[in-house]
Amino acid sequence: MAFRPLCVAIALATGGVFGVAPVLAQQQAQPAITLYDVLQINDMIAVLRDEGVADAAELAADFGTAGGSPSWEASVARIYDPAQMQALVKAGLTKAMEGKPEAAAGAIDFFGSATGKRALQLETDARRALMDKDTEAAATLRWQEMVAKGDPRVALIRRFAEVNDLIEANVAGAMNSSLAFYQGLAGTGGPFADMTEADILDLTRGKEAETRASTEAWLFPFLALAYQPLTDAELRAYTDYSATPAGQQLNAAMFAAFDGLFNHVSRDLGRAVGQEMAGQDI
Repeated sequence: MAFRPLCVAIALATGGVFGVAPVLAQQQAQPAITLYDVLQINDMIAVLRDEGVADAAELAADFGTAGGSPSWEASVARIYDPAQMQALVKAGLTKAMEGKPEAAAGAIDFFGSATGKRALQLETDARRALMDKDTEAAATLRWQEMVAKGDPRVALIRRFAEVNDLIEANVAGAMNSSLAFYQGLAGTGGPFADMTEADILDLTRGKEAETRASTEAWLFPFLALAYQPLTDAELRAYTDYSATPAGQQLNAAMFAAFDGLFNHVSRDLGRAVGQEMAGQDI
């Protein structure tokens, strides 16, 4: 399956919330501000939805299914229903942030600031821009040039990725999504029905090196593109927040919430592919 890392610290930066109570000490008459709203998650989900629909076409071609058929298009529309995706992330984030009011308050404080708002918007814009292959190629080339020239921004970006555990967390998330996909595929019968859980685990583990390489190849050009408009001081402030206990808790919660979404989507995609293949065999 094609996979683009979640990538940003909070959820992209790759982020909050039904159950996370409004944690700003505001007057009762003022509307509640939720972490979910502050983190602009609906905007990110809109991008993820568009990525998924585009990747679904490639997925159908890879497995030789009837991509473009009414049944396949209906499955893709159902799987990537924005309301369903939002509900899954809200539920996951609510659960992950239970008992962490200080972390929620810290996130609202930082991402409600001018720097935080701007960083989130830049992340979303960059992710959407990288859906264009030419833009992705240009971003990759620019990152390679930055590394070759010893651009000081390279160290700041790598530090940001390290603090937010963006490589390891995204690799683990991608492998779990792949596992869910093949579980869904095998469960529908057809040519993959004889795959055992051990077979699926071996197949997934065998792709770890490839997954890590593709994650790194996408992640750093993305970060360089997204944060190009930020000053060094702004990027350091973002990194410093991410390194705090509150930032670390939010980051873990965001990955947990979005991993839940990706696993759900991947399993459903596997089922949809299997059903299309089984239908063609009849």
